[in-house]
Amino acid sequence: MFDISVFSDPNTWISLLTLTLMEIVLGIDNIIFISIIVNRLPAEQHGRGRTIGLAMALLFRIGLLLSISWIVSLKDPLFTLNLPFLDADHGVSGRDLILFAGGLFLLAKSTTEIHTKLQGEEESHETGQYSTFARVIIQIILIDIVFSFDSILTAVGLVDNVLVMIIAVIIAMGIMLAFAKIIGDFVNKNPTVKMLALSFLIMIGIMLVMEAFHQEIPKGYVYFAMFFSLGVEMLNLRLRKKVPPVELRDSRFD
Repeated sequence: MFDISVFSDPNTWISLLTLTLMEIVLGIDNIIFISIIVNRLPAEQHGRGRTIGLAMALLFRIGLLLSISWIVSLKDPLFTLNLPFLDADHGVSGRDLILFAGGLFLLAKSTTEIHTKLQGEEESHETGQYSTFARVIIQIILIDIVFSFDSILTAVGLVDNVLVMIIAVIIAMGIMLAFAKIIGDFVNKNPTVKMLALSFLIMIGIMLVMEAFHQEIPKGYVYFAMFFSLGVEMLNLRLRKKVPPVELRDSRFD
């Protein structure tokens, strides 16, 4: 089914490395979402939730890679719209509908989480832990579908060998699974970082909605803004650890 002879070509290994790195970068938003949403579970279920979430993402991406012709067909218009802010006869495809729904879901979920934090409400765990866990996994699956489409469409543009794509996805998911707990614990232990992560998800949700209307935002700008903001927050965390809050006051006011 797969031709492994392609790995005798050095270009294949370069493509594999490039695609793996790209999958890791594109998977950052997925890890952030999973880290925040599993915090709704009891502490003993966090690890299980993260593992199942990333495992579902891996299965979805491999399944989509094996259906590339169907993925490509999703870019064909299903119907057209005539709206003032769109081009004439704007074609709406299945991909557009998935991105639009996923973007709205991210916006709604992230906004709700921010509202909860600002109101000072505690994370609630229902008496029926199984139903809570099931609902969390369903939410992870829904957003995995959206992120998987984005990931696979990027992979198709970089590599034309399905086996290379599958190996890159498996390696990237393995790396993300290894660091998911570290990232999740760090985000949840630092309220300002968690708020920043939720803001990232809102930005990604807006980007998905705009992509659904064929208004592309270069992802490089988005990820640069994310890493720059995170870098500034890391400096703030170090400063808060070294200097007690009382010492941060201007001496002129003493």
